[in-house]
Amino acid sequence: MGVLLVLWGQRLRRDRWQLVSWVAAIGMFALFAAAAVTQTYGSAAARTEILQVAIATPAILMLRGLPRGAEQGAFTFFLIYAFLALLAGLMSTFLAVRHTRADEETGGAELVAATPAGRLLPNIATLLHGAAANILVALAVFAGFTAQGLDPQGSLTAGAATGAVGLAFLGVGLLVAQFMGTSRGANGVSAALVVLAYLLRGIGDATGTPGADGTTMTEGPASWFSPIGWGQQTYAYSGNRAWPLLLPLALAVVCLTSAWFILQKRDTGASVWGARPGRPAARPGLRSPVALALRLQSGSIIGWALSGLALGLLAGSLGKAVAALDTPGTGITAVMRAMLQAQGVSLTQLMVSVIFSMAGVLAAACALQAVIRLRQEEAAGTAELLLAAPVGRVRWLAGYLLLGAAAVVLVVGLTGLGAWVTLTGSGDSMPADALWETALAQLPAALIYLAVPALVFVLWPAATIAASWALLALGVMLGIFGGMLGLDQNLRNLSPFTHTPVPQGDATDWSGAWWMLAVAAVVAALSVAVMRRREVGSA
Repeated sequence: MGVLLVLWGQRLRRDRWQLVSWVAAIGMFALFAAAAVTQTYGSAAARTEILQVAIATPAILMLRGLPRGAEQGAFTFFLIYAFLALLAGLMSTFLAVRHTRADEETGGAELVAATPAGRLLPNIATLLHGAAANILVALAVFAGFTAQGLDPQGSLTAGAATGAVGLAFLGVGLLVAQFMGTSRGANGVSAALVVLAYLLRGIGDATGTPGADGTTMTEGPASWFSPIGWGQQTYAYSGNRAWPLLLPLALAVVCLTSAWFILQKRDTGASVWGARPGRPAARPGLRSPVALALRLQSGSIIGWALSGLALGLLAGSLGKAVAALDTPGTGITAVMRAMLQAQGVSLTQLMVSVIFSMAGVLAAACALQAVIRLRQEEAAGTAELLLAAPVGRVRWLAGYLLLGAAAVVLVVGLTGLGAWVTLTGSGDSMPADALWETALAQLPAALIYLAVPALVFVLWPAATIAASWALLALGVMLGIFGGMLGLDQNLRNLSPFTHTPVPQGDATDWSGAWWMLAVAAVVAALSVAVMRRREVGSA
């Protein structure tokens, strides 16, 4: 028991800042959401009108949740639960991989296994660590909701649903770590499974059956294939059902049992899916730093690009459905324009702009991963080996920045292509030039998330990974969800996504885009200039 507590303490110390950041962010997001509902949708009539719009608009259900009534607590759960569960799932998978596959990859697991801890106790410590993290998340959600006066029982159910989803993905992350040979691959697969669960939940919500009162829906079949959908079945505040929580807990047990069985059978450092043997000599195309960076990041870039393509196809498909709602004199059209804060363009174009903003987030995530890869190469010591060749520090950094910018263009371009294929074919849904302008408008904000993390990498290398993801999460919360949460406009203006233009023909204001491009160029140039004087090492 003493050894187990020592291992757990080591994990707590190692993750102290990451864990505090995750739990605080999730709790504050719950608090802000509950406060915004009180301030922005204080009357039952306003909440009822929004729910009627949501039920009539599949895209809103995809991004939000399953309507279960206009009561304040149920409405808050509808708005924010799916995103809270998504964050809990990502936190849990990253935690699981960090203390299993990543430790094996660096050799730390083998050193620990040589002590009285053996091979199994470290994994038990990781399990306890992840379980404690998700209990804290559940308590943070409970505290955030109850602080705004929501029903304690419903808040407890909402917190338990979020924590249970996190536990399910903790098990998923531990199991995936047994299959993948690298932490990068394990993180990629685990995160993809979390996003898939979010999408399946969204598809189930969008294809559900509306209730007779116009404010409730019954989920579609796809929701039952998603742990996030299982947590949603608790009907927090409107039903407070406990039995759906058994499903994510059962998934966690199955994954943990499977991971335990595999761990006992394999060697330390090995994996179920072994890495393919490499070539005896590098290809001629790997003779430049940019080519090497592309080789190292090609898998993740392809993944983000395909996600953008899928999002574009979704935008086009939903845009056609939304076009049927864009008729004069309907309350739905008026409410949708108020929600999206734009006038003078079709409801279809507004909806496409909202979905394309998510493509901007994907492109930003792809961009900052290029910078994160820089830090990972430096921390692992491989950067020093590369820079021992005729490759300067500035050329090394500039190559990654160039690759990150190209990846941003690729993600946004494929998103536009997917929407163009599905939307403009009907001839009257949305002009092609407006569609491509909407896609182009996402580039400046995404490039900000390439330049700013690069400057962080140059000035404070150890903070690169945590600061990059924290900045993106803050930008999404303020810029993408800030309007729905009713946050102050001055606060929302801190996010680059707030300044992304919504194309409105000749009336489009592109000033925000030009300013963001200028800021990105200046910050990127500054990072390259400062890189000339920075030492490169593993510290």
